[in-house]
Amino acid sequence: MDIATGSPLAAHDRDTAGEALQGALVDLVDLSLIGKQAHWNLYGPRFRSVHLQLDEVVATARDFADQVAERAAAIGVSPDGRAETVAAGGLPGVPSGWQADTAVVEQLVGALAAVVGRMRERIAKTEEADPVTQDLLITVTAALEKHAWMFRAEHSDRR
Repeated sequence: MDIATGSPLAAHDRDTAGEALQGALVDLVDLSLIGKQAHWNLYGPRFRSVHLQLDEVVATARDFADQVAERAAAIGVSPDGRAETVAAGGLPGVPSGWQADTAVVEQLVGALAAVVGRMRERIAKTEEADPVTQDLLITVTAALEKHAWMFRAEHSDRR
């Protein structure tokens, strides 16, 4: 169903940007859930530093999920952040139960790499369709790449 506000984009461009935004929304919500699950179940000698680092990733993911969803709505695309939609997103998850700090760092390295890779694909796809959406995705990716770098630095410490 079309919403009353319509879209500032042509239908094809709206569809391209909407698909990119929906994928980004799912990845960001999933990343925030992965981060919180790891945050709650973390143990080990680097508990405090990794615990705080996870809080930062979660805050970033939640903030940008809201921005991405609002951008989708602004171009006339209904954002879908329902549990079943996010569950079908396919990020590498974290196991249940207690997790050693080294395992959590490794899990976050993988999750962030997956999201960054997908975000870069979305950036390329939205270049012509909607530069405003592309700009948002670039901003999100820059922040996620910073988190990825920090977790990779934690990870390489244990090799």
